[in-house]
Amino acid sequence: MRTVILLAVALIGVPAILLGYVKLSEPLSGRNAKRASAVRPWLWLLPTFILVAVFLIYPVIMTIVMSLRSADSSSFVGLANYVAVFTSGSNLVALRNNLLWLVFFTLGTLLFGLLIAVLSDRVRYESVVKSLIFIPMAISFVAAGIIWKFMFEFQPAGETQVGTVNAILTSLVPGFQPKAWLFNTSTNNAALIAVGIWMWTGFAMVILSAAIKSIPVDVIEAAKIDGASELQVFFRITFPLVGPTLGFVATTLMINVLKVFDIVYVMTNGNLGTDVIANRMYKEMFNYNDTGVASAIAVFLLVCIVPVMIVNIKRFRQGGANG
Repeated sequence: MRTVILLAVALIGVPAILLGYVKLSEPLSGRNAKRASAVRPWLWLLPTFILVAVFLIYPVIMTIVMSLRSADSSSFVGLANYVAVFTSGSNLVALRNNLLWLVFFTLGTLLFGLLIAVLSDRVRYESVVKSLIFIPMAISFVAAGIIWKFMFEFQPAGETQVGTVNAILTSLVPGFQPKAWLFNTSTNNAALIAVGIWMWTGFAMVILSAAIKSIPVDVIEAAKIDGASELQVFFRITFPLVGPTLGFVATTLMINVLKVFDIVYVMTNGNLGTDVIANRMYKEMFNYNDTGVASAIAVFLLVCIVPVMIVNIKRFRQGGANG
């Protein structure tokens, strides 16, 4: 019954409220055309401001307040929670892993995305190749984590390998010993980052491919007529011209990798040295019931992400202005 009521409110109540607001806002604008043109935009923006204040600004303020209080928010502890974030061994491991993700995930995704965009641009079956590479973007991170958890499955040497990765390597590489990719501390972080690269390469490829196609053909043809090789054309013409797009894709990847959670949570739950800062926040909040440290981690993530978002927005505006 409760579900039916909520559904009725969503389908009937919300549109009715919006319609009522529209009906009321028009008389408030006034009949004077000059006054109406000045007041009407603010009346239309007011609901948006209210939603932003309730669902964005207020939660951010409350998170900052909670980060300065104890685990149960009963007392003020100052910056103690932030000290814990940067001194606790488990948190330091998570910060180290986030740095590994930030470097290798971003560079790997950009490299493969650019490589596939350049190579696929030269073949007739370009659309097929791009569709295959882009398919992982249509899969949720949870589903991708489950898929790759099975693919990294391990059985001792001599037994049938049910994991795809070990099965392929043992059949193709003579003398290869199956590896417990997710349990070996020397390979588990690399395995998780590889899954992330697999997921996001399609995104980088599509954006970079569009940038490459926007390069004037006359410029490339003129360079080839002057005797430039394919490598020279790429490094002296293609790469510099897609540089701004590379920057946009890189900052987008950095924003997403700073808050990476799903893949790690599903595949290892942060065990065996694979924890990341977002997973630590989840554990502090729901496993250890420490709202103070969890809020401090959330604020730290916000502080890290906001500058990257600002850079991305500036690049986007500059691109729009240039266009």
